Amino acid sequence: MYIIIRTILIISAMTGLLAFLLSIANRTIANYGEKKMMINQEKEYTVDGGDTLLTALIDNEIYIPSACGGKGSCGYCKVHVEAGGGRFLPTESGYVSKEEQEEGIRLSCQLKVKEDIQIQIPEELFNVKQYDYNIEFIKDVTPKIKHLRLHLPEENEINFKPGQYIQILTPKYKGNREEVYRAYSIASAPKENRSLELFIGYIPNGICTTYIHQHLKKEDKLTIVGPYGDFYYQHGDREMVCIAIGTGMAPIMSILKHMRDEKIDRKVTFYFGARTRDDLYMMDELESLKESLPNFNLITCLSRPTEACQWNGDQGRVTDLINKYLDNGPECEAYLCGSPLMIDSVIPLLMEKGMKEELIFYDKFE
Repeated sequence: MYIIIRTILIISAMTGLLAFLLSIANRTIANYGEKKMMINQEKEYTVDGGDTLLTALIDNEIYIPSACGGKGSCGYCKVHVEAGGGRFLPTESGYVSKEEQEEGIRLSCQLKVKEDIQIQIPEELFNVKQYDYNIEFIKDVTPKIKHLRLHLPEENEINFKPGQYIQILTPKYKGNREEVYRAYSIASAPKENRSLELFIGYIPNGICTTYIHQHLKKEDKLTIVGPYGDFYYQHGDREMVCIAIGTGMAPIMSILKHMRDEKIDRKVTFYFGARTRDDLYMMDELESLKESLPNFNLITCLSRPTEACQWNGDQGRVTDLINKYLDNGPECEAYLCGSPLMIDSVIPLLMEKGMKEELIFYDKFE
């Protein structure tokens, strides 16, 4: 027993010494002093040398998209580096193509600021902020989808375009040792700029979805960063074709509510696909939108109806609905939200129907 205890103490001491030495190394070897970070050739910041570019941006409250917590496993945090980026790293190659490399695109979570650096980011990212929301309600709308309504304190508001998304900062919890960001589309109307509604589906072993479905309580706060995204409502007078499955309903719902609030009278058809009747949700709210949007038409289908569904409507996938009902493609523009498989199958079909590719707007999510 004495030998076992002594061995444990020796190992613990060695581990502690190693951690101490690494800490010193980080403060000395990896310490490059203060550096200048110039953004868009006009905004200058002083940052700590040796930090990643992503950390330097976040420390200055500039929130670019990032989902993996800086581990280089999502590829969202790409930035155009004009000068001072140093050599391209092997850890970036899986997410940055050769063409992007030639343009100066880098993965900001991997690039460390070792010299003065100049970068370019979209101007709208300066409007992205971090908010702490109170939870108004969390409720089940299907066996696997929760509907959240969040509310900001009096002094705050968020301004977004209908169709955009936010990122939830998922905290550490039992079974998860790291903070990570995950993206979710906004389901509420931009006019409600102190509230947010979200539809969050459960994914087994998903870090954020597990937190939302199994750990989040009404008395908790939820940290949100946003808004993000170039998928949003486009002003015009063309007929609109909206297509979604599952939680892809969220940005379409935001667009429809925006049209209601702004009294936009455009013809719009929403094709929504689900597996069973239990997976159809928010149908009452969609039906009520018809009162304010007289040119709004909702068409649903089930891909796996059972006898218990007692379903007399269309069966199949949303592609079947398009084949059956869409006959004026050249006059329309489309808004798609769903899995890559769904979107990749719908886009060619819409083009076959005569819709122009540049009028097909989409948001893919895993």
